[in-house]
Amino acid sequence: MSPIEPGRPPLEVRFKRGRVVESQHRVHAVVTDACGGLAGSWGDAQWVTVLRSVAKPFQALPLVGDGAAQRFGLSDKEIALCCGSHNSEETHMEAARSILAKAGVPEELLVCGAHAPLLAARRDELSAAGTPWSPLMCNCSGKHAGMLALAAFHGWPLQGYERVDHPLQRRMGREVAKWTGVPRSEMVWETDGCGVPTFALPLASLAHGVARLAVAARSEGPPRDVVRAMTCHPFMVAGTGRLCTRLMEEEGSRVFAKVGAEGVYVAGDLKRGMGVALKVEDGAWRAAPPALMAVLGRAGILSSGARRALGDFSEPVLRNTLGEEVGRVSVEEARCS
Repeated sequence: MSPIEPGRPPLEVRFKRGRVVESQHRVHAVVTDACGGLAGSWGDAQWVTVLRSVAKPFQALPLVGDGAAQRFGLSDKEIALCCGSHNSEETHMEAARSILAKAGVPEELLVCGAHAPLLAARRDELSAAGTPWSPLMCNCSGKHAGMLALAAFHGWPLQGYERVDHPLQRRMGREVAKWTGVPRSEMVWETDGCGVPTFALPLASLAHGVARLAVAARSEGPPRDVVRAMTCHPFMVAGTGRLCTRLMEEEGSRVFAKVGAEGVYVAGDLKRGMGVALKVEDGAWRAAPPALMAVLGRAGILSSGARRALGDFSEPVLRNTLGEEVGRVSVEEARCS
């Protein structure tokens, strides 16, 4: 990969209506190797970023590494769900139920709360059937089921597993610190949208952690098992129509990817041992997929086949209510002010 000059201007995801830039979203992005060396950056590499759901692959590592996944006989599909932010499709809900059942944990102990499915078609289907939203439908139910399984394995209290002082969450914090190199005492701990703690740390540290995970996944052990679960079962990580799933389907076992709320994305290149992390400054969800595709392309990580297959994510077409094309989305470096 040809090095990208670090310290480039931020990227901007521009929504163009015809020839007019109607709106734009600024993006900070970092590409590092496993030693923490910058292979490229746009904007502020030290931008403090709340990890949200991109922490899930790291949070799934203790489930495997401590022996809970083996004890309870969790499948690769179920481990992949623990890493995912899913669409609440039937296979996702079945896997979350299965994790809890294997660990002997009642569904009622899930504290992730309930929300409508992320996939509009699934939301409409369940609404038409009169099915109420439940914690099992929460896009984070796989992570929570995995956390409860780990708590059950260790004999930790199941009640209150979401509290920052619970041994389960202390275990999560140690794992994130281990991979990112940011001590627990220096991470900012906040509450995620699903009720458990999340972490804030510099974007470059996040990319470094992802690169280290990509390198470690080449060998035996928990990193290989977790990343293999994601790349072998990408549907469990997101679902129908989602970039996380589509990207891993196209790239096979070479690339893993994970989205987080508020415009955060990470990706790991297992072949080159590189990590990518980005943050859409204003948190716009719609800007994150084109931004990730642009960074992967500029970093030489995206294969030509994936670039062609995922063109709808790179430069989405804007259409009006008649289905007519009225604009496009592009990603460019910010103009000098």
